[in-house]
Amino acid sequence: MIQLIRKAAVIGSGVMGSGIAAHLANAGIPVLLLDRVLEGEKNRSSLSEKAIRELSGQKPAPLALKDYAALIKAGNLEDDADKLADADWIIEVVVERLDVKKDILALVDVHRKTGSIVSSNTSGISIEAMTEGRSEDFKKHFLGTHFFNPPRYLKLLELIPTPYTNPDVTDFMKSVGENILGKGVVIAKDTPNFIANRIGTYGLLKTMHVMEEMNFSFGEADSVTGPLIGRPKSATFRTLDVVGIDTFIHVAKNVYEQADGEEKVVFTVPKLLVQMQKNGWIGAKAGQGFFKKEEQTILELNAQTMEYGPRKKLKADSVERAKQQKGSAKWKTLLYAQDKAGTFLWRVLAPTLLYSAALTGKIADNIVAIDRAMKWGFGWKEGPFEIWDQIGRNESIARMEAEGLKVPAWVKEMKDSFYKYDCYYDPLTKSYKPVPQDKKVIYLPKGTAVIKENSGARLHDIGDGAALLEFTSPNNAIGLDIIQMINLSIEEVEKNYQALVIGNRGKNFCVGANLALILMAAQDEDLWEIEATVKQFQQAMMNIKYSPKPVVAAPFGMTLGGGAEVCLPAAHIQAAHETYIGLVEAGVGLIPGGGGNKELYIRCLNQMPGEDLQAAANKAFETIALANVSTSAAEARKRGFLYRSDGISLNGDHVLYEAKKAALHLADTGYRAPIRKKIPVTGETGYATMLMGARSMHTAGFISDHDFEIAQKLAWVIAGGRVPFGTEVEEEYLLELERAAFLQLAALPKTQQRMQHILLKGKPLRN
Repeated sequence: MIQLIRKAAVIGSGVMGSGIAAHLANAGIPVLLLDRVLEGEKNRSSLSEKAIRELSGQKPAPLALKDYAALIKAGNLEDDADKLADADWIIEVVVERLDVKKDILALVDVHRKTGSIVSSNTSGISIEAMTEGRSEDFKKHFLGTHFFNPPRYLKLLELIPTPYTNPDVTDFMKSVGENILGKGVVIAKDTPNFIANRIGTYGLLKTMHVMEEMNFSFGEADSVTGPLIGRPKSATFRTLDVVGIDTFIHVAKNVYEQADGEEKVVFTVPKLLVQMQKNGWIGAKAGQGFFKKEEQTILELNAQTMEYGPRKKLKADSVERAKQQKGSAKWKTLLYAQDKAGTFLWRVLAPTLLYSAALTGKIADNIVAIDRAMKWGFGWKEGPFEIWDQIGRNESIARMEAEGLKVPAWVKEMKDSFYKYDCYYDPLTKSYKPVPQDKKVIYLPKGTAVIKENSGARLHDIGDGAALLEFTSPNNAIGLDIIQMINLSIEEVEKNYQALVIGNRGKNFCVGANLALILMAAQDEDLWEIEATVKQFQQAMMNIKYSPKPVVAAPFGMTLGGGAEVCLPAAHIQAAHETYIGLVEAGVGLIPGGGGNKELYIRCLNQMPGEDLQAAANKAFETIALANVSTSAAEARKRGFLYRSDGISLNGDHVLYEAKKAALHLADTGYRAPIRKKIPVTGETGYATMLMGARSMHTAGFISDHDFEIAQKLAWVIAGGRVPFGTEVEEEYLLELERAAFLQLAALPKTQQRMQHILLKGKPLRN
């Protein structure tokens, strides 16, 4: 068996196949993308070539960096099948028909090298059935690898071994999925639709049935099946629009054809969906499905009239009360309410919980795999068994049985919760077993490992001589409490630890400074308070930079404004693959105030061939003035936010572990704080050069007077003010220029108007 995936091949260049190829390229794996030859086409690899070209224009972007397309080579199955012998992993992603897949895999069996791994990406066709007639070596190295679409962004990867699959192959592919591709991997059994699609499709169809019975609209159903119950904003029917109603029908039929009894009834495709498919109303890719957007208005389909009208929302007392609650109290408020929302949610959720319990042991070995599959594949905040624990086992079972619902015997025998003390209940052994844990995941619980904390941050001891500073404020926004904890953390680490990691396990690393506090002070004309706060923030960032012990930043998700400024002075950045970093202050009428202008300029300068001062200044100026945000960590590196030596973790769950590892490596190899030195700047001539482009955009009407004023201040700060080109200045001098510009902009009515708008609307106002 191979020990490393050096090259891969993907057969099938459709949306899913090209998406998988793109994500392999994101992981640095060269890929051969093959497809059939179109009859009469001179370019025999036109299908795969077209798919590769289109990757760069798709949204959301399959490639972390457009340059990665160079890792994908086009070919066709007739001329290039012999090249499959070079691949360590061959993935079949052709049409969902068993006969077609078997023909393709027969071809693969002829050309593959001994020991190479072969997998099929299917949403539900039997993996074992595909092995009929294949060689023994093929069977030992073959399994299902069910990626979820889009492969770059959705975390779940279901592995489906067959009775012939070598267990070492399954273990190896689990490691590849987690460590190389950044996936959450679950082992599924070879049953229709595997785990997530089986339960998810059941839940979606059940929602349709109950919605029809209760005469709900699609908008009303979505308003209570989204974030309110820990599901994505797309809820139920907007999710189906994104997936594609044609795709959903196919997935539902997979189970219908092999089911019987009540399950077959549930998986019968509703007549409405059949009609919508016939009409071509198959969702987002067709421009309309359950919903249709007209200009800025979203309309919903009326299932009776088949016409579109205003989208509705369900209003109920239980919904309003639940919004003020969390955890078990929230769930009980919703599900046990005797109003429309409570009745609807109970009638949808209770059967889904029972269905999950009935399938335990049939679609997966344990409840953990089922819960993880639903969280990682469908974006549920909690899996079905985690939800069941929240609503109360005894209370829920009593109601289920009173309503004539069949509760699986093992659930009634359990006597306790599904999860207890980091263990899960195993129906087979009727005992609790430890929940399988990824050793590369660092959890940050409250408790004895907390060294210090205040209202905005918490310092943890994460073992091996490393400490971790976690932001805990709303949205991890930076205020004086976090600034204070940064300073206290550096002092504590200097005395008692080897290294410091700055990171967390929130939704985003940090969305920036606390804008509301800045706006309040600006409106009160309390510029002294703003200046004092900015100065403290700048000093904290300098403390990070010149800490005698290494400080490693571990950004992920949104890392904006002040969040980016926390990362830039760090000794090392270990970024998650999906890191969207940017100095976005211009969008609210300001410039960075925590030294971000200086630090991005320094990074650009250090990465510029020949240390070209003007080129570095131009790059930093453009990035900040346009409030550019990277679409990935790879793009952040290209924009200058990351050095080549900084790390990127494909698996976001591993970023804290790998940041800790990097921090301790720096400490073990004799880390020393950087020597303070002067910074060469472009001065007045550079200032004029930077403003040329901004002035052209202003004259042409592309930016407002206010935007141009922001650009002037920013250029002045990056250029170093009124000094000759090439003058070397102290860092503190640049920070003083930055503070002055920040205060001048904060005092402007236009800036305050922008800040107020973004606080109210959540998006920048251009004026």
